[in-house]
Amino acid sequence: MTVTVGAPEGANNTTLNLGNAKALSCRECGHQVPLAAEFACAECFGPLEVAYEFPKITRADIEAGPKSIWRYKALLPVPTDVDTHPNLRPGGTQLIKADRLAKALGVKTLWVKDDTGNPTHSFKDRVVGVALAAARQLGFKVLACPSTGNLANAVAAAAARAGWDSVVLIPSSLEQAKILTTAVYDGSLIAVDGNYDDVNRLATQLAAEHDDWAFVNVNVRPYYAEGSKTLGYEVAEQLGWRLPDQIVVPIASGSQLTKVDKAFREFTELGLVDAKDYKVFGAQATGCSPVSAAFKDGHDVVQPVRPDTIARSLAIGAPADGPYVLDAVRRTKGAIEDVTDDEVVEGIRLLARTEGVFAETAGGVTVATFKKLIETGQIDTEAETVLLITGDGLKTLDAVQSKIGPKATVPPSAEAVTKALGL
Repeated sequence: MTVTVGAPEGANNTTLNLGNAKALSCRECGHQVPLAAEFACAECFGPLEVAYEFPKITRADIEAGPKSIWRYKALLPVPTDVDTHPNLRPGGTQLIKADRLAKALGVKTLWVKDDTGNPTHSFKDRVVGVALAAARQLGFKVLACPSTGNLANAVAAAAARAGWDSVVLIPSSLEQAKILTTAVYDGSLIAVDGNYDDVNRLATQLAAEHDDWAFVNVNVRPYYAEGSKTLGYEVAEQLGWRLPDQIVVPIASGSQLTKVDKAFREFTELGLVDAKDYKVFGAQATGCSPVSAAFKDGHDVVQPVRPDTIARSLAIGAPADGPYVLDAVRRTKGAIEDVTDDEVVEGIRLLARTEGVFAETAGGVTVATFKKLIETGQIDTEAETVLLITGDGLKTLDAVQSKIGPKATVPPSAEAVTKALGL
């Protein structure tokens, strides 16, 4: 369907083609508004999300699509010809049967969704791909974001591929690897003295002042967030068109967890998978665990915190989707846990040595939280479980560099190597 809307000031009005998206709907009061660059409800100030009129869609329709997130374009707020536009074509990443990790942890059936294989090596390529497609239709000219790192990489790369300018705001304390892997695309990278929440507030101000800048996680957030659904879609499809019993998802803003849950519900409602009960578990670092704290205390409100953790990609002290994470986890009878920085590092190393997957600190949080959920009896070790690994360990080398290295330094002789190995 198409809806005619006003584009950003300075752009010509255009016919907006966002596929089967029909409106923006308030997650609190249900009030609907036409598709536009809006993110807050004018009636109650609740967050807006995309509402659809889905056509009849079959598994064969999806399987005939490209091996990227665009195979699900009928379920996303993007144009029908989105896959022909210059873009990074994210998605289609591996779902790994993690038998050795399962054995190490004492669980029966375990899968790792390895999203390090995306173009900039994190799941953020998915959400940015959808945001860029919507921003084109909405008349924006510049792709922008506040970021804890992975999103910075994804926005800078996607803008470069599309021929757009980019403006990326990051905390000045960000990992050097993530700074370099954003700067290399030669967009406008601005380091801000402050934490992510300071950077996010600045982005909101700039979005109001520059109406041709598409801040992917601010003024086009409803569209951007829908990209995370593709993780859930892929998991279900790769499992042979069925849902897992349990899934463990890292929590930053909380949007990823809520959208994976939404993906499972949409696939069920569309008849693409059989209905079943599944549990969603959330993972946080103890140094930034406001959602975990609210869950454990039985609260519905998430109290902001000041982050202090090596898991910087999850270091959002005031998570926008925190209350909705609590709703999803409680509705599915899951749980939320948090782990220390030392446990995060051990989680990274455990995944690497058992499955050959080098995850960033967020992945260490997921693995370590899963281990803690097992130890505390909060998760069923007999149930089929999926762990989401959302970013590459090469981005957070500083987290492990003091913990690992050569076993020995020896002269160039076979005898020395043999001796060093204790053989």
